[in-house]
Amino acid sequence: MTEPNIIGGLIGGALIGLAAVLLLALDGRIAGVSGILGGLITSTSRDESFWRLAFIVGLIAGAGFYVLARGNLPLDLQAGHLTLLVAGLLVGIGTRLGAGCTSGHGVCGLARRSPRSLVATMIFMVTAALTVFLTRHVF
Repeated sequence: MTEPNIIGGLIGGALIGLAAVLLLALDGRIAGVSGILGGLITSTSRDESFWRLAFIVGLIAGAGFYVLARGNLPLDLQAGHLTLLVAGLLVGIGTRLGAGCTSGHGVCGLARRSPRSLVATMIFMVTAALTVFLTRHVF
């Protein structure tokens, strides 16, 4: 297992915050990735689809630039493809049930002092801690 990259995490977190602030300040939109992706799938407006597609492409391109600069992604996946697929589907279902994802609630919602986002983020964190505990110590 590799040591955590504290500086990289701080820089990444600052860039996520900056992107969220810029999207809200310049376009009045919330940087909730699940909402952006969901809106891309259901949008009928070309203008509405363009900024959503640009945002999603930017997320993917960021990983691509990292690979170009560093040679590979620092992934230590200990799960198979089926587990990752099921986990992804569960995350998608959870974002629908929670009316948003960690970026929408945890980054943008908390910054706007949304009580609903505070509750959602606390539920995300407790669920994540419980999942890690169960998968590493029980199962």
